Amino acid sequence: MSVCHKSILHAIDTTGPGGAETVFLDLVEKLRIDGYQNYAIIKGPGWVEDQLKKREIDYHIIKPYGFLSIPYYFDLLKVIRRRNTRLVHAHLLGSTLTYSILALLARIPVVATLHGRVDVNPNERFMAIKNRIMKMGVTRLVAVSRDLASYIATRKLFRQKDIQVIYNGIEESRYGKSTNQSLRAKLGITNEAILVGCLGNVRPAKSYDVLIRAAALLLRDEYKGRELHFVVAGHQKPDLMAKLQDLIQQCGIEDKIHFIGFHDNTAEFLGQLDYFALSSSSEGFSIATIEAMATGLPVVVTRCGGPEEIIDHQKTGLLVDVNDPQGLATGLKMLIDNRQLSDELAGAGRKHVESVFSFSAMLDSYSKVYVDFIK
Repeated sequence: MSVCHKSILHAIDTTGPGGAETVFLDLVEKLRIDGYQNYAIIKGPGWVEDQLKKREIDYHIIKPYGFLSIPYYFDLLKVIRRRNTRLVHAHLLGSTLTYSILALLARIPVVATLHGRVDVNPNERFMAIKNRIMKMGVTRLVAVSRDLASYIATRKLFRQKDIQVIYNGIEESRYGKSTNQSLRAKLGITNEAILVGCLGNVRPAKSYDVLIRAAALLLRDEYKGRELHFVVAGHQKPDLMAKLQDLIQQCGIEDKIHFIGFHDNTAEFLGQLDYFALSSSSEGFSIATIEAMATGLPVVVTRCGGPEEIIDHQKTGLLVDVNDPQGLATGLKMLIDNRQLSDELAGAGRKHVESVFSFSAMLDSYSKVYVDFIK
């Protein structure tokens, strides 16, 4: 196929649902530069491909043959040249490494967005070599929070002054409290019950064991005759989920905490909750937190990196220490017991998201980065 239009390539190496994947999809779909066409390259089928199809985004699937596989890089290079690609935007460590190498061959700029500390994990195999490749190939490095930028600089991957911070943004108009009670009906929960929700894939950094222990502490109390339930939406890893289920049984709260798996419509899910909790031990940013705030939910989140740049403690939400079930339980109890405080924090939180973490602000920031290299 002959293509004469100039284009911008968006790339990610993961195929399942997540915050980084959502940002990737939003940018390839909605960030438009005059005279350029967007397209995506992914590694295989899955949720990301389903979303690309749903959004009618032009994309290619190119499967890798293994790390540093020459045929794989030639396949990518052919597409890059055929599509008259003038800029690559890579997300996460894998794609950043791949396109850092290709940048040296194709002589095109690479914007790389790192979404969490896992992208520069010192325990990653051959990390020193990978750091050197990124330094050589990345034209502009973006971190999704100041905390992550500082961590990258501390690791001496890039200098602090060479890292640009761009906060993830959401279309806040999509979010709000809902009268939909389908979630409660599905779980057999009454409309009068208090529902605390969490949103995020089941993986170690989410520290859902802390949430379970906090829930067990809270469920010892009575809330004026109202039941208290916890619900977690996110893709589940079987091995970790089995351990969490064992813990739930040990705590004796099987009928009060519900892991419902991946939920495709985050706005619909959040709109049915009363409170939002984040128990993570590490977050590069936390899209789920700003989605909850945009919904108008009172939030309790851990001091795990990115959230400290989202929440102004006791003004737009509550911050608690990581790995502290008692602290998380105390924060939630404070909100449940004090309706006035909850309403004040929720209202201020929504206004803060609208002014700081808007989708338009994110698009504008990335647009300026792109234009620096293609105009």
